Amino acid sequence: MIVGYVTAVPHPRSEAAGPARAGRLSLAVALLGGALGAAVALLATRQQWAEGTATVAGGAFPLTAKGSDVTGVPAALAIVGLAALVAVFAVRKAGRLLVAGVLALSGAGIAAAALVGASDSSALDEQAAKASGDTSATVASLSHTAWPYVAVVGGALILLAGLLALRYGRLWPAMSGRYERDGAPRVRRKAVVDPDRPEDIWKALDRGEDPTGA
Repeated sequence: MIVGYVTAVPHPRSEAAGPARAGRLSLAVALLGGALGAAVALLATRQQWAEGTATVAGGAFPLTAKGSDVTGVPAALAIVGLAALVAVFAVRKAGRLLVAGVLALSGAGIAAAALVGASDSSALDEQAAKASGDTSATVASLSHTAWPYVAVVGGALILLAGLLALRYGRLWPAMSGRYERDGAPRVRRKAVVDPDRPEDIWKALDRGEDPTGA
């Protein structure tokens, strides 16, 4: 008795669906994460990062410093990252990898700068020196808020978007290639009309073409 075994052959469409689904999902996550990360980083730099006091005329003078006073790196890199997130769709192949790398590095730079700024006192020391008139004066009772770490989260989201672009960017769509590099519009090929097929004639008429070829 001969027993036959039937091996299921995967359908080509099912094999192609996996990468396509991964491309769509990674694209959505990268767009959302990158845009949200840039917004969070920019918002965080406008908030109070540190506070302390300076001794002025025998009394304590309160001092505060925003994120932009401590370091301008996170805000600048957030703008760079946002621009890179948009530019990644305008380029292809090696160019897309390069822009994705800039996107990832922007996020990493934001996180690193924010972590350094979380314990920085130079901005308040400068304010203390101005308030007291003593260039050697430093801030006292220094404390920091949680906003630097919020900026770190924003940088991490941009970094994630960059890593996704590096990994799945080849599956993402690019801007319309309607025009060639020289600026000339692409020549549209005229569809071949079979005079013996009425459906071809009707399709040509719908396109505004002369089915007789005259």
